[in-house]
Amino acid sequence: MTKNSIGLDTKKTKELAGDLNNLLANFQIYYQNLRGIHWNIKGKRFFDLHPKFEELYTDANLKVDEVAERVLTLGETPLHTFEDYTKAAKVPVGKNISVDEKAVQLIVDSLAELLKIERMILDKSAEVSDEGTNSMMSDFITEQEKTVWMMKAWLGETV
Repeated sequence: MTKNSIGLDTKKTKELAGDLNNLLANFQIYYQNLRGIHWNIKGKRFFDLHPKFEELYTDANLKVDEVAERVLTLGETPLHTFEDYTKAAKVPVGKNISVDEKAVQLIVDSLAELLKIERMILDKSAEVSDEGTNSMMSDFITEQEKTVWMMKAWLGETV
């Protein structure tokens, strides 16, 4: 078994980096969705949702950078073209959404998809003792579960 300079199995970290690139692609679509609903939201809840969506896309942008830098830390190259993102992403694309409930539902649906990917990466990173990736996924999951709960509460639903 060959180890890289951070002490992890190179074959296994290459696979993890591929999973992280998949997460990166999905986060980029999520980020763009948030920008779109931030710009296009209309109605009586505009003043509440417009800043909330900005808060979420600012956070998503930071997470995109963290994921890309983790891919680099594992010795691979992060995806960086929209073509790559659209090919890999499973997060739903929200186009021209201006209705509050549809916008919030898009966030819930997108986070549900991100959480699936993050849990899979969490399991794999634990198996190969990649604490850096594991810790990142754990932090992301904790934050996003809370956001899902809040968005579902806003929709009048339970988790």
